[in-house]
Amino acid sequence: QVQVVESGGGLVRPGESLSLSCVASGTIFKITIGAMGWYRQRPGKEREMVARITRKGDTEYRDSVKGRFTISKNTAQNTVYLDLNNVEPEDTAVYYCNNWDHTWRWGQGTQVTVSS
Repeated sequence: QVQVVESGGGLVRPGESLSLSCVASGTIFKITIGAMGWYRQRPGKEREMVARITRKGDTEYRDSVKGRFTISKNTAQNTVYLDLNNVEPEDTAVYYCNNWDHTWRWGQGTQVTVSS
């Protein structure tokens, strides 16, 4: 089993920035993260992919966040990051991390609220 813990969310105004972190750990065996992703669930919506990063470091983003969000990872620390820049009210959501295929158990997520 793998446990993920997301952090860094909060209340920000439109146009501001925020950085999220996610630490993954094995509950029984030690793990090393590979391809990872950030996902979000906006109010009243299904969970959706926001950004993903391959084992090599190649990235992909959903269109609405391209140029504003940046995903990165530190494999040695089993940590994945998501930098949110120039946020918009539509970015309000609970943000989760998971592996590329989101097969791990979901964590609690971290709430990001964008409001003036």
